[in-house]
Formats: sequence, structure tokens, C-alpha cells
Amino acid sequence: MVTAVSSTDDIRARAEAALARCGVDLAAVKGDDVDARTPITGRTLFGLRADTPAGADRAVEVAGTAFRDWRTTPAPVRGALVKRLGELLTEHREHLADLVTVEAGKIRAEALGEVQEMIDICDFAVGLSRQLYGRTMPSERPGHRLMETWHPLGVVGVITAFNFPVAVWAWNTAVALVCGDTVVWKPSELSSLTALACSALLARAAAETGAPAGLNQVVLGGADIGMRLVDSPLVPLISATGSTRMGRAVGPRVAARFGRSILELGGNNAAVVTPSADLDLTVNAAVFAAAGTAGQRCTTLRRLIVHEDAVDAVVDRLTSAYGRLPVGDPFQETTLVGPLVNEASHTRMRQALDRAVEDGGTVCTGGERHLADAAPDGYYVRPALVRMPAQTAVVREETFAPVLYVLTYRDFDEAVRLHNDVPQGLSSGIFTADQREAERFMAADGADCGIVNVNIGTSGAEIGGAFGGEKETGGGRESGSDAWRAYMRRATNTVNYSGHVALAQGVDFSR
Repeated sequence: MVTAVSSTDDIRARAEAALARCGVDLAAVKGDDVDARTPITGRTLFGLRADTPAGADRAVEVAGTAFRDWRTTPAPVRGALVKRLGELLTEHREHLADLVTVEAGKIRAEALGEVQEMIDICDFAVGLSRQLYGRTMPSERPGHRLMETWHPLGVVGVITAFNFPVAVWAWNTAVALVCGDTVVWKPSELSSLTALACSALLARAAAETGAPAGLNQVVLGGADIGMRLVDSPLVPLISATGSTRMGRAVGPRVAARFGRSILELGGNNAAVVTPSADLDLTVNAAVFAAAGTAGQRCTTLRRLIVHEDAVDAVVDRLTSAYGRLPVGDPFQETTLVGPLVNEASHTRMRQALDRAVEDGGTVCTGGERHLADAAPDGYYVRPALVRMPAQTAVVREETFAPVLYVLTYRDFDEAVRLHNDVPQGLSSGIFTADQREAERFMAADGADCGIVNVNIGTSGAEIGGAFGGEKETGGGRESGSDAWRAYMRRATNTVNYSGHVALAQGVDFSR
């Protein structure tokens, strides 16, 4: 059991050392505008200087100037920059993981895993730089060739959330760079240090590979700075990760200026547990999916829909497993659950649990605050397991905290209806040994999510597949597969080599 946490002074020293190793001149960015804070103790480490709206505009202009050179650089040469970035990320993996733990409160294994995800997407993007394929289509006109080509789009605005402070930027930036775009990054106010470190490493990679300066700009500040990017006609694509509420503000404003958006918003992810499920596998997967990152992932498992014949056994096993989870300082190797990001998150968790009980739910375990004496300004909680009689309003909402609701079903169609009866549609799972059930869950009338898993939890997506969801999750796709197309513009080309004019559809316009 973890009973103490690192001191704020020790955390500050660790952050300063990591920043220096990544090439950040901390003295040059200190100020009084943005608090660099750690959820481990809930205390401020130091202040940073924020960008003004005019400063954000200048960052867009700098990125736009760099784009004019970068767009005509051959894609494999652009890939060389991303390759070097991946090498630097590998070299500084420990330092970046320190910063992720400092600012997001992730346990060491998860922080290292997030940085590894950055390295992996760089590997993917390097290969992609030689595979930006278009199609050749048959023309209906003799002596003509019809084809499509893909071209760089421009400046990409990337707005990221605190819970994945570096991976989501890398998903966007590695792909955008090989596509010939430049990036202006507005990180969460809760994770400014990781942004500064990543930007410094990318600037170093650019200098070492002869790439133009200014390919990646970081702007620090609040929502007003992010909205400066959202409203800028010089930013053709906005990739924004955050709450559904944020997406409702961002999406219409980008659309109003005919820009593009990739929205990665809320998730209320569920897994169905069938009578044939391997319960050892199910419980192990569910515990990580529900309690990992203290429930602060968009892919966190929030609903477990269990067949009535298996529910008692599943609840008993989960209650036992939850009781053994070490909650505490994420820098300690024995810890599996770190802190919530702030007091507001703790308040929302408590309110959700109160509403669940009012709706007839039973808290089987968890929900109480932990380490309040050791870290009075840090918010550590025991993951909560709640058995619900029905899918009430609070269950249909996303509470960004470790709360797992358990619901029951009688037949498979009922399970799918319960699964889909929420506004969000990000990640889903089914635990079964029945191939037919697995196939039905993945079919068109099965789970309505962007990510559908069989016999694994809802979190832990790989970079090779496109990441994103449907409904109030926003519909965006990032990372692998053909997500690169969102960062480019398509041109359909017709080449006439026949020596005479031939119009399509047999039109004759001769005189």
C-alpha cells in the first residue's frame, strides 16, 4: 500500500532536469501567466509565459511561411526528419516519461508506454512517406488518362488534452509532416512542459536534417488561444482532442469558415461479457481498462454489460481485484493507480456516485479519497465499482474518473441495445468464446463504435489502425490506416494524349 508521495521540490527538480535534457531553456519561458502544476501533490511547480492572441497569429504565420518550402520537399526527404525525431524521442524516452508523470500523473509504465507510442508513430510515418498513393482510373475517353494526386494541405492546428499530453500530438504531427504540412500546437494548460520538451526535440531534428525552421510552433494559454487557431482562415485543418462540450464549440466554428476538423471527443465505452467468456481474461482486461490512468482516458471502460448468469461471479472477482490495486504516487514502481488531475475531477466523480446511488445503484467497492493527509492538494481515489439496476442518465454520461458501472442483460440483442444506447461511440469490447457472438458484435447492426474489440479491453489502441469514434465522439480519425488523407488535399487529374478534344459523356460541342 502506497502511503506517501514525492515532495513538490523533488518533482520540480525532476521536471527541470528533464526539460534541460530535452533542450528547453526554462528561464526563457518562465512567466506569470500559466501555472505548471503537478497532480501528484496538487501544487504549482513554476509559472510560464502564455502567448497572446497576436502571438498565436504570428505562430500561424511562421508555420505558413515554413509550409511554402516544406510542401515541395520530396515526401521521403520529409520522412527523414520524422525518422530523426523518432531517434531523439528514443534517446529521451525517460525524460519525456518523467514529464508525462509530472503533469498528467500517469504511473511510470503508462508514461513510458505513451512515449513509446510517439516512437511507433514516427516509424509508421517514415514508411508512409513513400506510400502516399493515389489511384489511376480508366477514362471513358480514348487517349485520356484519369488519376488522382494528393498534395499537402497547409498549417494544421493541433489542440490536445492533458491525459495524453504527447502521444496525440505525435499522432498528428508525424503524419502531418510527412504529408508536407506544418503544425501549430496548442496543448492543454495542464501539460505545457511536455509540449515545450517535444517542440525542442523536433526543432533539433529539423536543424540536424536541414528542414526549414518553424515547422512546429507551440502556443501556450487558455481556450482563447485555441480558438484563435480554430477561427484562423490560415489553418485549413484543426485536430482537436477533448470533451464533447469542447467539440460543440470547435466544430461549428471551423465549419463556418469551410475548414476541416478532426474531432476526438468523449467516450462512454462498454464491454459485453457473455456466458462463454473466460472470466480470468475478462477481469484482468477490465481492471486495466477501467482503472488505468485513474479512469482518465477517452477509451476508459465505463460500462460492463454482463449476462445475468455470470454477473455475480464477475462482480465478486472485480471487487476483489479492485481491493488490491495500489493507489498513490505514480513515481513509485508499485503504484498502479495515480491521482486525478485536479479537484474538479474529484468533485465530478463524487457527484456521479451520489447520483448513481440515488438511481438505485450499489457501490460495491471504491470511491473514497485516499492519501488526503500525505497530499492534501492531490486527489487520489480508489476506483469505484457500481452495480446498476438500469442504464440511467448518469450512466449514459461520461464521468472522467475511475467509475465502472455494471449492468446485466438476458439475451444478446438486449446487450447490443444497452451498449449502443449512449450518445458516445468511441471504443467497445466483447468477451466471448462464441465466434458467432463476436461476429455479430462486429457487424453493421452490432457495436456502433469506431473501435470494436474482441476479448480485449476498450483501451490500448495500436497506432497501425485509425483511431476515433462516432456520434458525439466526433467522427475523426487519427494515427494509422488511411488517416493520412485528412492531412492532404486530393486533386483529380485528366491527361489528354490523344491529340484531339473529346468531351465526357459523349457531348459534342463541335461547330
